[in-house]
Amino acid sequence: MDELLTLAAKGEGGNVEFKEYLSRKVHLSRERRQSLASQLKYRANNGYGKAVYLLGVSDSGEVVGLTLEKLKESLEVLSEIARDVGFAITEEKIYSIDSRYAAMLTLERARLEKEHLLIATAGHVDHGKSTLVGTLVSGELDDGSGRTRRYLDTQKHEIERGLSADLSYAVYGFTSSGEVIHLRNPLSREERAGVVARAAKLVSFVDTVGHEPWLRTTIRGIVGQKLDYGLLTIAADDGITHITKEHLGIMLAMDLPVIIAITKADRARDLGKLQSEIVSLLALVGRVPKFISSPRDISELGNFWQSKVLVPVVVTSAKTGEGLEILDRLFYYLPKRASRQEREAEFMMYIDKIYSVAGVGTVVSGSVKQGTVSRGQELFLGPDEKGEFHRVKGSSIEVHHLSVESAEVGEVVGIAIKGAGIKPRRGMVLSSRNDLQAVRSFLADVVVLNHPTRIARGYEPVIHLETISEAVVLEPLEQEFLAAGDRGKVRVTFKYAPHFVERGQRFIFREGRSKGIGVVTEVVA
Repeated sequence: MDELLTLAAKGEGGNVEFKEYLSRKVHLSRERRQSLASQLKYRANNGYGKAVYLLGVSDSGEVVGLTLEKLKESLEVLSEIARDVGFAITEEKIYSIDSRYAAMLTLERARLEKEHLLIATAGHVDHGKSTLVGTLVSGELDDGSGRTRRYLDTQKHEIERGLSADLSYAVYGFTSSGEVIHLRNPLSREERAGVVARAAKLVSFVDTVGHEPWLRTTIRGIVGQKLDYGLLTIAADDGITHITKEHLGIMLAMDLPVIIAITKADRARDLGKLQSEIVSLLALVGRVPKFISSPRDISELGNFWQSKVLVPVVVTSAKTGEGLEILDRLFYYLPKRASRQEREAEFMMYIDKIYSVAGVGTVVSGSVKQGTVSRGQELFLGPDEKGEFHRVKGSSIEVHHLSVESAEVGEVVGIAIKGAGIKPRRGMVLSSRNDLQAVRSFLADVVVLNHPTRIARGYEPVIHLETISEAVVLEPLEQEFLAAGDRGKVRVTFKYAPHFVERGQRFIFREGRSKGIGVVTEVVA
């Protein structure tokens, strides 16, 4: 109490702000909210990133106190305003004064010191990927016609047709005790930012595209993100399709632990038959299903994400809610898969999307491949068409619309960059390293999965490596040609521009229905 009275007696100034009462009705109006957010940033700048607020204290420094109800409301209002500009209450002291209350609060820029899973969803068109994710993040059951899918389909033509045409992102979280934090409106920027700020554990979904013409986009969602797990959906009323097998193959090619969700259980024709078919499908690729019928069964999975042999299978229905609690418990149970080496490495991110934001400038987004990036950090962007990298400044960072001080490996981020002398494009790298070298060619070990004839020197497929998607020329090195089922060493040369490539990166190459997978073994000039 002495500390509160001392600060109140000194008066406002520096990083200290007095607020007698913050009303939800008055202070969360748009104009007042923006003004208070600016005021918070000003106080924090004066306090080297830290602001102190006294609630229940008048502008003159008199400790007048508040009723418990009004103090609670004031705390909630201040928390919402803080989230708008990426701050959080880090210390809270409540004082009782003659049956009234005052508070001293410390606010600092939010840091995401929490576990954050990144999960890609895939599966055939109309197998319920987006509906399942929309139901999970909102806690709202579907009406049987894909109503909760609207939380993922944001383009007008996507909503009208009920078909996703690009990658969508969603997030929900858990408290430290495992309680689910749903979004009342997953389309709200403020709601998403609030979940990121409050949760002790976050789960982000990269929702891919099930329609075959957009397979390239699905590959980008799986190959181009720093994923922890893959969630494959199979509709109970349709079963396994060629797209199901295609998407499973992509996840396995990227060495992802896979989880299968049997969707639309309320429409199941012969669930036992479908489960038998899943057993057979997984056996072909050296995997074993583990059917989870209760949250208690999750403990029997062990560390399945390490060997990747075991595949959890959960029967779900977004309409009835069947299996949703199991998925919640499973996601809460699963660990982040980033290695210590990836966490401690210098920051690197392959750019997936580029935006121009009014008042902010150029923003690039993607998932952090390795390391940690901090607001205001000097970074390098490239390569350009000449293979050069350009110095830029990362002026601000957002994770699901929450402004944060830093972000680490596996988090989906938007980074505002200043000073770029080039126009960013998908496939470029943003990194803290200043020694990156662009290459035109690299050597790789490949496996040809599907090809009607033979792959000889001069074969020109499109390669998908990280977020790079570009035509290349393949040249077999140890044999005259490669056919379906063959393994071999090849030289891969980019046709149009150099890129940054590292040893050990996995990739997919496609041309029509032909497809192969590979691993970079050596980079060459």
